[in-house]
Amino acid sequence: MKSYAKTILLKNNPGLIAEYMMYHDDIWPEVVKSFRAVGVVDIRIWIIGRQLFMVMDTKDSFDPNRDMERYLQLNPKNREWEEKMKTYQEPITDYEHWAELELIFKLSDHAPDRY
Repeated sequence: MKSYAKTILLKNNPGLIAEYMMYHDDIWPEVVKSFRAVGVVDIRIWIIGRQLFMVMDTKDSFDPNRDMERYLQLNPKNREWEEKMKTYQEPITDYEHWAELELIFKLSDHAPDRY
């Protein structure tokens, strides 16, 4: 399994932040089905203030450049969802929407024995 960690800001508006969270409480089923179809196993998003942190776990065969484009093409609702979510978000960098985080520590690399 592969894991990807990313971050982005939400617009500095409590009403919009609440709305964004409500959308995720009732995510569109087409989006869920399409993520699974391209090899996404799980997505978890945390929030502090207006900053989001996302961890996406995928099958080993998942290639983000190929499969995120496939996800968008599987159902028109997917592109609609992504465009809607962008209206709430503010990218942290000028060159990527969700900024990829660099992994700097993994406990199992230092203590591989399971408890």
